Amino acid sequence: MEEHVGALWHRFITCAAQCHYPDAAVALADIEKTAGLLFRAFSGDPGLRVVPTAAARHGARRRWLARVAGLGEKIEPTCRDAETLQLPAKLALLPRRELNYDLYLWLIALAAAHDAVDPDTPWWRQNQQGTLIALDRYPGLQPRYRRLVAAVLESRIPPERLPHDEAVQEIALRQALHEPGSVLDLPAARRPPQPMPLWLYPAPTPAAARSQPRDADGSTAGGGATERDRQRRHAEYVDPSERKNSFLLPFRAESLLSWAEFVRVNRPTDDDPEPNAARTADDMDVLSVTRDDSSTASRVRFDLDLPAASEDDLPLGPGIKLPEWDYRKRLLVPNYCCVQEMLARCAQPCELPPSLRRDAQRLRRQFEILRPGRGWRRAQPDGEELDLDACVRHAADCASGGQGHERGLYRQLARQERNLACLLLADLSLSTDAWVNNKGRVIEVIRDSLFLFAEALAVTGDRFALYGFSSRKRQHVRVHRIKTFAERYTAPIRGRINAIKPGYYTRMGAAVRHATGLLEQQPAARRLLLLLTDGKPNDLDQYEGRYGIEDTRMALLEARREGLHPFCVTIDQEADDYLPYLFGKDSFILIRHPEDLPRQLIRLYTRLTG
Repeated sequence: MEEHVGALWHRFITCAAQCHYPDAAVALADIEKTAGLLFRAFSGDPGLRVVPTAAARHGARRRWLARVAGLGEKIEPTCRDAETLQLPAKLALLPRRELNYDLYLWLIALAAAHDAVDPDTPWWRQNQQGTLIALDRYPGLQPRYRRLVAAVLESRIPPERLPHDEAVQEIALRQALHEPGSVLDLPAARRPPQPMPLWLYPAPTPAAARSQPRDADGSTAGGGATERDRQRRHAEYVDPSERKNSFLLPFRAESLLSWAEFVRVNRPTDDDPEPNAARTADDMDVLSVTRDDSSTASRVRFDLDLPAASEDDLPLGPGIKLPEWDYRKRLLVPNYCCVQEMLARCAQPCELPPSLRRDAQRLRRQFEILRPGRGWRRAQPDGEELDLDACVRHAADCASGGQGHERGLYRQLARQERNLACLLLADLSLSTDAWVNNKGRVIEVIRDSLFLFAEALAVTGDRFALYGFSSRKRQHVRVHRIKTFAERYTAPIRGRINAIKPGYYTRMGAAVRHATGLLEQQPAARRLLLLLTDGKPNDLDQYEGRYGIEDTRMALLEARREGLHPFCVTIDQEADDYLPYLFGKDSFILIRHPEDLPRQLIRLYTRLTG
């Protein structure tokens, strides 16, 4: 009975203290693509990703019902840093859905205007400056802004119900909303001001960068498939305890701490994942992260040191120095990366695997239609027969009083050729060693794709080349030569395809620049660069996050300036976050089921070259 009454009381007080409107909620997931598009349309930094923000304690005064119910301690502040625009995962602050939607639009416009504000001024001045800039750039936002200000002020505690110091501060904030730019100094108070949903908050200071254990695909150490969590959380790095004994003696039950308090004690790591880890992380204000020398038993530790020269692939030449784009300095750093072409040491000539022969035979029959045939070339100086159209034009010129300039009068029967060159660049990072299903790994899907792609293009007669790449820091970008443009598709080439294996990391910009240099040497009217990958750019050094994205984007822009046509084929389910920024909305394709990659790749080539 006591538990039943307690549950009823909890439900009653929670509903009475609720200051949100669940029926009018708008989720960021529903407008995420629109949010990114609008942010760029409002002249925002195109390199920023839109992600959900992390909840944080605001410390401001709450209504007494909220204090009784224990609600309203945290808010999801809108902020931006060098890599992300962080918006609330859901907005239900205002009573109508259209108002919450307009609040999202306003926050996006204000975040775009923050590029032009003075970064050295306090955050309340920055928001007033950003408001003036946004309203001046887009006058159509003014009616929406006024409606939002009126709705937000109704939800705040009025000044007459606040202590004197907080009331003076609240009056100043209300004036700053009604008349942006009029409040130059915010009066001090014992408590922070009430949350301001119409403004951006300062981004949390990142913890000092330290080396964290990472897999070769760029993900942090952890076992098994996990639910995608893109929320930006507050974290700190701490030093691990040097004590080996984890027992606490003497033990008292009342001395146990909550999960939000970090204790520097070594504890054993369980092999089984914690089912409520995400919920626990949401309840913590700051995540304390440290690095020890142990790993869970369910993880396999890979040694990413380079193999001995006798066991490694054969290097071809001394290496090629290439530049790299540093977006922070807005500078192309010359001779920053070293690309080393490699050739498989133990690639034995082989035939097509039996499991692919039926598909290859069907593709060869389909692609024979694209093979150039024999056709007539008109207006030639000599040939098998006269070109009647050329003769008529020549006679008409002479009859009109002209001299009839010299032109070819014959038709010549010759073989027609497609003026096309294609280079397929495959990602061979260690993440391709992952299993896509119970039957095979990603590297095996890529291998089958290369086999079928080469079989199909060999029939058409198009010039094509096959390369793979991986990296281990900037001085060792490995580009594996599988087939050059000058080589014919024979048994030795099939042996090289069969010998591909997972490598290291994904320094994509250097690989794209090297492929661009190879394609530039081809005298073709249309040059196609196909990039086959399973993840975003990453490496052991600073080539992570936005740095790698920006360098790859600059490499693709350089390729387009040289007349190339880059296109990306990916099986990364998070590709929608970054590939539109890299390649554009129509220059990439996401394969939802990796086992369909070989068939989709051939179909894509037909569409791109048809």
